[in-house]
Amino acid sequence: MASIFTQIIEKKIPGFFVYEDSDHVAILDKYPIDHGHTLVIPKKPYEMLTEMPKKEIGELFSLIPVIATAVKKATGADAFSIAQNNGKAAKQIIPHVHVHIIPRYSSKGTVWTKRNIPKDSELRELSEKIKVCF
Repeated sequence: MASIFTQIIEKKIPGFFVYEDSDHVAILDKYPIDHGHTLVIPKKPYEMLTEMPKKEIGELFSLIPVIATAVKKATGADAFSIAQNNGKAAKQIIPHVHVHIIPRYSSKGTVWTKRNIPKDSELRELSEKIKVCF
């Protein structure tokens, strides 16, 4: 069964894209830990990082600084955290490899567990703001 990420990648359900190339997408997290929380996802549906060829892992992680820079610029974040979970015991919710880029703000502190539920209109506006920062 295809994950929700596969459905978003195939544009069967909406996603708030900030980046796309032939092998990857970056979308805003629908339930962000902080403003601008972005997921970088390979289009191939690997469940865990250990299933990916080294070359594809390198390609995925080479996008992180590029996308994080655009996210920071668009959001005014002071810093960012990166997270990548593998398997249920590691709290991987969606069984499709993805890397979290979580903007961090000096004024807010760093929280890992609090999630917001922004309106689709807010996510759409933010995704457009990030896209122009590449």
